[in-house]
Parts: sequence; C-alpha cells; structure tokens
Amino acid sequence: MSDVFPSMPAGTVTGNRGLVVEEPLLFEQGSPGGSGVDLPEPRDLPDALGGFRRTGPIGLPGLSEPQVVRHYTRLSQKNYSIDAGFYPLGSCTMKYNPRLNEKVARLTGLGDLHPFQPVSTVQGALAAMDALAAWLMELTGMAGVAMSPAAGAHGELCGLMTIRAAQEAKGNPRKIILVPESAHGTNPASAALCGYSVVAIPATEDGRVDIAALQEKLSEDVAGIMLTNPNTCGLFERDVRQIAEMVHAAGAFFYMDGANFNALIGRVKIADLGVDAMHINLHKTFSTPHGGGGPGAGPTVLSPALAAFAPLPFVRKSGDAYELVETRAQAGKKAQPFGRMKGFHGQFGVMLRALAYAMSLGADGLRQTSGDAVLNANYLLARLKDVLTAPFEGPCMHEALFDDGFLKDTGVTTLDFAKALIDEGYHPMTMYFPLVVHGALLMEPTESESKQTLDLFVETVRALAAKARAGEADFFHAAPRLTPRRRLDETLAARKPVLRWKPQEN
Repeated sequence: MSDVFPSMPAGTVTGNRGLVVEEPLLFEQGSPGGSGVDLPEPRDLPDALGGFRRTGPIGLPGLSEPQVVRHYTRLSQKNYSIDAGFYPLGSCTMKYNPRLNEKVARLTGLGDLHPFQPVSTVQGALAAMDALAAWLMELTGMAGVAMSPAAGAHGELCGLMTIRAAQEAKGNPRKIILVPESAHGTNPASAALCGYSVVAIPATEDGRVDIAALQEKLSEDVAGIMLTNPNTCGLFERDVRQIAEMVHAAGAFFYMDGANFNALIGRVKIADLGVDAMHINLHKTFSTPHGGGGPGAGPTVLSPALAAFAPLPFVRKSGDAYELVETRAQAGKKAQPFGRMKGFHGQFGVMLRALAYAMSLGADGLRQTSGDAVLNANYLLARLKDVLTAPFEGPCMHEALFDDGFLKDTGVTTLDFAKALIDEGYHPMTMYFPLVVHGALLMEPTESESKQTLDLFVETVRALAAKARAGEADFFHAAPRLTPRRRLDETLAARKPVLRWKPQEN
C-alpha cells in the first residue's frame, strides 16, 4: 500500500515497519460525531454572544479517547531525545539532565509558586536564587550577577546594556562593538539591538582573533568587544589576557560570551581573564533539557566596574530575611540599575535545576565536568582526524570541528553525511556551523558520555567516511531510508510551508 502511504517503503499492508508506525494526522483519523466524552445537549440559552455565536462546524476532528492517546504516544516515540541516545551536538542543544534536578524543580513550594505572592511567603525561593547567585560569582570570580535574563542572547543584551550604562555614566555611550568572526552569531545581533554599530575582527589561520586587526580597530568610539571563548571553532583564545588589556586601554569593556563555559568551569576564574561581563547559559553548563528552543536562563556576571549598573530586580538579604529590590530607590545610592530585563525575576525552574546540579556535584565535581567534556571532544578529534579533515592543528576544547575536505570529489555533502547518520540511530552533529569553516561538522560529546558510546559513534562515522570515499554517493543521496519520513525538500518547506490541512479529493 505504498500508494496510500508513499513515504514508507513497500512491503507491508499498512506501510508500518514493525513498531515504527505510519502515523496519519488527527484530521485524517477523525470521523463525524466522534467524541471521547459524553456531554448533555446544551440548553437553549439566550444569545449572550451576539453575532459571535457559532453557526456551523468548527472543523475539528471527531476522535475517541484511545485514538487521541495512541496518536500522541506514537508521535512521542518518533522523537529523538537524550534519553534515547547520544547527541553529538552536546550542550548547545541537548546535554544529559540528571533526574535529581527535575525532582527539585517540581518540589511542592517551589514548582507551584506565583510571582505575585507576597515576599514573606517565598523566602525559600529567594534564598535559592541568592544561593545560585553566590555559586555563579564564586565560580567566575566576578563582583555581581544579574539573574533575570531569560536565555543566552538575553544575557548578552543585559551585558551590553550595563556597558552602555557605564559608558553613559562616563559621559559618552560610544558607538561601536567589536565582534570577532569566530564569535557566536547572536553577538552582533545583540549589539545591533542595543543600538551599536558592529565591526568584525578577522581570525588568523589558526582560528583565533587577529590581534593586529583588533589593535587597528580600537578607537575612542569603541564601547566594547564581544569575544566567544572558547570560540565557535572549539578553540581557546590564547591571547585573551592581551585582548582584555588592549580593550581596557582604549576605555572599552570586555564582554565574553559564556555559552561555552562548559569547557572552563572550575578551571579558571573568568575575572582573572580581564572580563567585565559574561552571560552563563544555565541550560547548557548547568543542565536543563532545552531541545526545541527552551527553557533557558542567561544570568550575567559583572565586574566591579559594571556591577552597580545591574538591572532590577535582584535579591538582597536583610537580617534573617530576603527582600526583592524592585525600584531604584530601594537599590540604594551606590547602585545605578539601567532598568529591567523582563517582567518578573528570571527563569526560576532553570535556576533550581542549576542549583541542584551545582550542589550535588560540588566544586570538585564541576571541575571534573569540564575536564571530561574537553577529554571526550579531544578523543573524538584524535580518533577521527585521520579519516575526516580538521581545519585547525592542535587540541580542541569541548567540541571537535571538522570540515568537508574529506568529501571532496565524492559527490557527498555535509548534509548527505548527516542524513546517513540518522539511519544509524544518531542525531546528526551540528552542520555548516561555524560559518568560517566550509561544510563544517561540529561534534560536542559533553562530559556525560562513556568511552563505549564514543567508540561506537567513531566506528560508525569511520565506516560512513569509507563508504563515501568508495564512490557510494547514491547511498547518501537516498538517506535516511529507515525513518518514518524520508528526506524532505527543506528549502521548499521553508519557503512554502503547509500550515493548514486540506482533505484530499477522491
């Protein structure tokens, strides 16, 4: 019945492959009059809705309860997750989240709070926020932290707004933010959103900031630099201290993108690098399941030069009680908050998971996570660089970067290679990023993966690389073969999305 289910290979009546079920839309399963509940007929009430009363069918499918339950259960089984297998994308998309964190985030008295509750009734929650803030300042060596930013890019914006406030306090907000080519793509977007002009700094052949080019771009118009470290090539910026000194000498501030803090935690105090502001992706470094776009949190740690400009609100301990400082008047004369980042007080559930993660591991455990993450990435690099091509020499940090040089003249692209990995039971690695590397394949195993897991992945990648070099391009062009849906026309789907279902005509 491949004509009924054209996406599935022929061979079964249903189009199913064992427990991989061809799942039609709810609209295709519905039948007129079908229902999972038995409700009495509505009484003939006066028309209180005026002209808004419904006069015809609403177009929703009629379904029984078993149909609905089975549909969503089967859909959930099609989803790849960190509980199902290895994610070569690592903390950037999905890092293992210990179940203890989830239990803490759902505790009665924490998981059911409301932001409008009186402060006297949420003392435990404020104590938890204050404890996490203390952890973050201790781990980074910074003087202050803004807890309210809702995610990484929001934290970037927070750091830039503190920089703008500090520059304005000195009499000149300045106009330019310098952004290296190896920075995260959100950095220039955040700078532009904050009203700055963005000037790019090129990279050297070894994938790091070109110091001579940076010196040339520094001027009295530069408000600061946004440096991702480790950068998007998975490399540590060795000249970070020199960069900080150069930027400070020009009267500018040093913002460091902390999305890759997973490689540094417990190994270096960020303050010792000369950093003035850095956001921390709690959902990456401190674990929260955030595949699919959320949730996240991006607290921003600040140096003594910027701490006074941190946004409202913030938690302050007064005697034995905690209070929420929500106005400039409450903040005191020394504080100069630039305003607010969001309506309430931050992503509390993510904060709880992060605090549970930090407290359960301890300082020594957090240090081990970064060491294991870097070790795992370098293990992949060492075992694959003879069959794949690495654009840079030397060890990496928490992620191993390869380019598409090993696919030259094979007729196979990075996308083809990634699709073949799906048939092998793996979610593909990050593709075509960073943009400074052609056909990039970026692998981030994180600290939680075992050597056995990595060895199986390595052997799979090596076998696929050999198949590509053997001239089996057609094999890759047809991948994936074993999934409920075959390869889609992604360009057409983006340009002409089908957002409304229409019944097929007979």
